[in-house]
Amino acid sequence: MSAEKITAETRTEFGKGAARRLRRAAQIPAVVYEHGEVPSHIALPAHATTMALKKGGANALLALEIEGKEQLALTKQVQVDPIRRVIEHIDFVAVKRGEKVVVDVPVVILGEAVRNTLVVTDSTTVQVEAEATNIPDSFEFSIEGAEPGLMVHASDLTLPEGSVLLSDPELLLVNVTEALDQDLGDESGEQVAEGDTAEATAAAAE
Repeated sequence: MSAEKITAETRTEFGKGAARRLRRAAQIPAVVYEHGEVPSHIALPAHATTMALKKGGANALLALEIEGKEQLALTKQVQVDPIRRVIEHIDFVAVKRGEKVVVDVPVVILGEAVRNTLVVTDSTTVQVEAEATNIPDSFEFSIEGAEPGLMVHASDLTLPEGSVLLSDPELLLVNVTEALDQDLGDESGEQVAEGDTAEATAAAAE
């Protein structure tokens, strides 16, 4: 995972009013947390930051230039306006090259199982430990042509070198089962409907 370079500005005003002013100026308020240090309150260019987060995914790594110094920052929480779908605030954690971090990585299921099957997704992420600069974007697993009975567990994923699975290896990700036969239910429903109609006709005749 490459770190997108973003120039940040240190901010000294806080609160909702200050945050609104930043957003009107096409900037995003953010905080970088570092163990044992005072958090850095910064403002980021909205468009460039949004593009970087879209490219980097859930665990986007940014190289923030703050007052002339570069700081690697791992995205931890992104607040998005539920209506306008724009980023309102970002929390980062400061990291160093070679440092190990614990992250949740999305699992992407590819392909389709055979006909008349039901694919149930039980978990969409797994937790791994990886180097801050080499966090997997996602883990892919194909179920193309899968038969009923296939169960995909966390241990079935192929992790890149340097990544260690922290989730329970038996964590169920996907379960392929036989689809329920809807014909009997439909026929039963039709019979009930016909019975109701007959009763309604008899009642009307009385």
